Amino acid sequence: MTRLSSAVPAPDPGTPTTGGCPVRHGSAAVPLSGPEFHTEPQALYRTMRRDHGPVVRVELPGGFPAWLVIGYRELHQVTSDGELFPRDVGLWNQWEHIPEDWPLLPMVGRPMPSIYFTAGAEHRRHADMVGPALEGADPFEIRRHCEELADRLVDSVCTRGTADLVAEFAEPLPVLVLARLVGFPDAEGADIAQVLKDLADGGPEAQSAHMRFGEHMQRLVAAKRAVPGDDVTSRMLAYHEPFTDEEYVLDLMAITAAGHLTTADWISNSLRLMLTDDQFADSLAGGLHSVAEAMNEVLWEESPTQILAGRWAARDTRLAGRDIRAGDMLLLGLGAANSDPHVRQHITADGMSGQSGNSAHLAFSYGEYRCPFPAQEIAETIARTGIEVLLDRLPDLALAVPAKSLVRRQSAFLRGMTSLPVRFTPVRMTGDFS
Repeated sequence: MTRLSSAVPAPDPGTPTTGGCPVRHGSAAVPLSGPEFHTEPQALYRTMRRDHGPVVRVELPGGFPAWLVIGYRELHQVTSDGELFPRDVGLWNQWEHIPEDWPLLPMVGRPMPSIYFTAGAEHRRHADMVGPALEGADPFEIRRHCEELADRLVDSVCTRGTADLVAEFAEPLPVLVLARLVGFPDAEGADIAQVLKDLADGGPEAQSAHMRFGEHMQRLVAAKRAVPGDDVTSRMLAYHEPFTDEEYVLDLMAITAAGHLTTADWISNSLRLMLTDDQFADSLAGGLHSVAEAMNEVLWEESPTQILAGRWAARDTRLAGRDIRAGDMLLLGLGAANSDPHVRQHITADGMSGQSGNSAHLAFSYGEYRCPFPAQEIAETIARTGIEVLLDRLPDLALAVPAKSLVRRQSAFLRGMTSLPVRFTPVRMTGDFS
């Protein structure tokens, strides 16, 4: 699971904004827009690296300046130095120019008392509470939840012979599992899933969905304070240091939202790879070891979070020969850094990474503000278990459309499928799990 900013897709970076008078770094800035970001991002990153080096001056929607770090070593340097490059959005030197309707504002965020939007000691305070609460989840129980809920989703399509694996499987599964883990009854899981879908779509329902999301969490905190259970929320409330209800609610929103779309994209990107690449064809014939290989390949080649905002320079400094000013935003080019030739020593003739079993990728970021390890383990369990159940139930899955017609989400920041139509031999339902 990556962090909250990556849980909600950024609008198309070509979207115009209103208001503001941004301070531009210069005409050499590369706009973070255009179809290449969601069609051939690796080719675009190679061009950026050739023309601009490992740290690229870029322009966000509305003309706002930032730096995109695409070098593996440079990104490692930035994420390792939390004092020079803290995740403190309050430092941003562009705030006076940012309009309230700026489309990337939900992703960049504003200072608020949650695990994602705090820095330094305050961030560590939240992390010390949230981390053990996540770690307390029983791995066997997580897998049981995944298997049961994945079976339910397969039951809803298995007699048809066709399905959209994004809308009908990959998107709902993570949030249904996470809703259980934080303590929601199943009756509320479907509404939580709809809330996060409305948030992710970024349409007219997004604002009301955000309010509903917060209301769900407020009710959950009150319910678990009255009757604790074996769940993430109850463990957070039992932590020895008190937090305000606002802090509990915001942290729970971050946990749930951060694990939703990124895990869904991990599932759908892995399934697309297994359905379209001969190297992973055995995964569809029950080769479960290859499921893990395909998932790891995706983290190297098609990481769900391609660009993550961000870090802000605490003072003037230099990075890879670039003059970084105090308050400048640095975007973490996770997808680009994973393809940096300095760390890609074993490229095979067919262009695959050759990184089987190597987890040195930066898909979960790095350093103090990286995705917490318990969250990564939960995401891996959800994705792998879900894929295994799907392949076990529907062993002859095949794409229902030409592979070239598959469409990626139109975002420079996130890489996921908009749909994944498949066909299969209809099978019986397993039964009623309610």
